[in-house]
Amino acid sequence: MRLLLVEDEADLADTLADGLRREGYHVDVARDGSSALAVAAGSDVDVIVLDRDLPVLSGDAVCRTLVAQQYPARILMLTAAGTLSDRVTGLDLGADDYLAKPFAYVELLARIRALGRRVMSGRLNTVLEFSGIRLDTVRRVVERNGAPVRLTLKEFGVLEALLAAEGGFVSSDDLLDEVWDEPLERTRGVVKIVVHTLRRKLGAPAVIQSAAGHGYRMGTA
Repeated sequence: MRLLLVEDEADLADTLADGLRREGYHVDVARDGSSALAVAAGSDVDVIVLDRDLPVLSGDAVCRTLVAQQYPARILMLTAAGTLSDRVTGLDLGADDYLAKPFAYVELLARIRALGRRVMSGRLNTVLEFSGIRLDTVRRVVERNGAPVRLTLKEFGVLEALLAAEGGFVSSDDLLDEVWDEPLERTRGVVKIVVHTLRRKLGAPAVIQSAAGHGYRMGTA
């Protein structure tokens, strides 16, 4: 699931982004409202964690714009103002949930998971299947022929991207964009390693094909 974290406090944004990535989320970060709208326009974001007090363009304005555009992401608004009237105002703007600062990280995670479930429940295809492989995007589990397959976060992300492509090729660059956040790890070599271990864990018959210049796809010989 892809998150957009909009927070102008650099230390808080970095801490939250690191923690959320460790939870398996793909996280984009914006430090002001205008940047947030630009990132949202260029990405398929599932949940937006939106600070209300932002420079350049306020969180309220960002929320109003996204709602007017019928942007499909769920919005969790953060603010230092936690009175009842503030919460009502935030929800009236179109936010799906509201969390006052300071907050406990575990509560933020719970709110994001709840919004994520609402996103996934609105999609037709929450379970992806191919050649005995079954990937549940909500429960985040993988099985092959009924047996559980334990995958790392990166392996799960790569498999999800390949299954979602429905037999089409997915390039290494596209996999890096979808699965990898860490800039030091964004090389085609690391994609090749993850695909290699993913093939091994999925077992025989092999279902991940590769073609030079095209990338990877799900298929059988």
